[in-house]
Amino acid sequence: MLVAAALLVGLAAGRVMAETAEPGTGGDPLVSKSYVDLVALYRVVEVSAGQKVIGEAGTELVLRGGRATAIDSALGGLLDVTAGTDIRGGSRIPANHLIVVPRSDGRGFQAETDLVLMVKGRVTIQD
Repeated sequence: MLVAAALLVGLAAGRVMAETAEPGTGGDPLVSKSYVDLVALYRVVEVSAGQKVIGEAGTELVLRGGRATAIDSALGGLLDVTAGTDIRGGSRIPANHLIVVPRSDGRGFQAETDLVLMVKGRVTIQD
């Protein structure tokens, strides 16, 4: 009898906790909606010629328009997931390839012309 009562109390408490916030809303205790929007959705970013796009670890980039070259670090280049290759500094970024920044160590793109990028994750645009 005591076990059954404890089970009912536990189920009721779990239900109350589960109903306190809608997932993905500002009240969700696990993650904020703005964070999910930033890291889970692609957004279009326009970059002017001569600027640098520096990504944080795990950032995904797709070059949709323009020409860019890779910025690497002493630890390596950018991961071209589409081709399965490492893109070293100064090499041309292929259009429509999924590029991943493996570490937050200054890797990214150098815009040769105006760029249109699809970006998932955090980037910094530098002049």
